[in-house]
Amino acid sequence: MRGFKEPNFNERAAAAKNAKAKALEMLKNKPKPTEAQLAERAEAQRLKEAAQAAKRAAIQAAREAEKAAKEQAEREAAEAAAAARPKLPTAEELKAARDARYAARKARKR
Repeated sequence: MRGFKEPNFNERAAAAKNAKAKALEMLKNKPKPTEAQLAERAEAQRLKEAAQAAKRAAIQAAREAEKAAKEQAEREAAEAAAAARPKLPTAEELKAARDARYAARKARKR
């Protein structure tokens, strides 16, 4: 039994040339699509794009809803934190309390 003979450069180039010629011939012999097939493909493409647009719109709406829910939760958390914090008296309230204590002290002394 003889060993495998490596093809040389010329043999490889010829094989590539023949393969390319065969592929071109098959492409030339391929039938052209009919108007009905072209219309069917265009309709399928239009439906596919419409479905993709609807999917993108649904995803965008879901993102916006999630964002709105997150902002609402943050707002409610901030309101709850503000309600839990003790209310600091204003300067007028502090002055009124101080005056009331002073008046009470003066009244006790008499």
